Amino acid sequence: MKKAGRIILIVWAVVMTITTLGLAGLEVMRILGKSNLGSKSATSTPMMAQTDDGAMQGTEQRWESDWVRYNGCVYDYNEDITTFLIMGIDKDDEIVSKVTDGQNGGQADALFLLVLNPHDETIKIIGINRNSMADIDVYDEYGRYQTTEVGQIAIQHAYGDGLEQSCEYQVKAVSNMFYQLPIHGYAAINMSAIPTINDQVGGVDVTVLEDLTKWDKSLKKGAKVHLEGDTAYYYVKARDVNIYASNDGRLERQKQYLNGFLESARKTAENDSNAPIELFSAISGMMTTNITADEISYLAPSITTYSFGEADLILLDGETKKSGKFEEFYVDQDDLYETILEVFYEKVDGVS
Repeated sequence: MKKAGRIILIVWAVVMTITTLGLAGLEVMRILGKSNLGSKSATSTPMMAQTDDGAMQGTEQRWESDWVRYNGCVYDYNEDITTFLIMGIDKDDEIVSKVTDGQNGGQADALFLLVLNPHDETIKIIGINRNSMADIDVYDEYGRYQTTEVGQIAIQHAYGDGLEQSCEYQVKAVSNMFYQLPIHGYAAINMSAIPTINDQVGGVDVTVLEDLTKWDKSLKKGAKVHLEGDTAYYYVKARDVNIYASNDGRLERQKQYLNGFLESARKTAENDSNAPIELFSAISGMMTTNITADEISYLAPSITTYSFGEADLILLDGETKKSGKFEEFYVDQDDLYETILEVFYEKVDGVS
């Protein structure tokens, strides 16, 4: 998780654009938007669900196909949740552009799942380590599928056209990693947008978590800094690749930054109702997304009331190992499973 600044930028762009632009949407657009979102995902429920054709022991209630039994409890998949994959792409280009070689679409150095739950009106964000080892579909320079192999999940976006095709490949890889989790939309943004996004919300306050004076003299460990321009870029992006597991420290910085960013963004929106539109416009050329106006219109009326706190930004547990000169992150599968249940499922009362 790395160039995640773009993720942050995109989280803000998606959430606030959904909020503001959609407020003017017509009811018919909202209906179409709901339908479109539901049909976009390649899956309808995670493939971790158990099936049982018989009635539950001691009750007349029958087992539902999307229920999961875990540690003596039964959980039901929340089909009303909407999930977006937010990607920060390792490219400094000012404008997103199509690539023709099929293998140079840029790696997804920041990967976050943005989860909107209408049942409890919460926003949750799951951070995925860019070095997480997962199944990757490999294509040749002509775009022809070759094989599936285990590799860092960020690599998947490099295959394809660098635009929609690359995003779709990345969505598939993340969905599979999460037991074929339904993903209803995506947004990918180039790293070059970090300063723009940061400054659009008036900057972000942080207490520097580790010494980064190699890149910016103001970023001394423990210093309280108001991040602006390139300083924000270095804070969320920089790491010393010669230091083992340096990506883990960067991930903590990105988590800290994202919380501060959302706080600044909300304050900015309270003072200027046009701020979300201005932000979205400012980064539109550096972003690839399949989220449409009718979908934004559907989501807008409810998302304005959704809550988000520090505890709602979740990083998956795991272990970093070194293989040659590249780091590999092995996700704790128990933690992943439990995170999916916590975020995407609800406990079924009276059933065990």
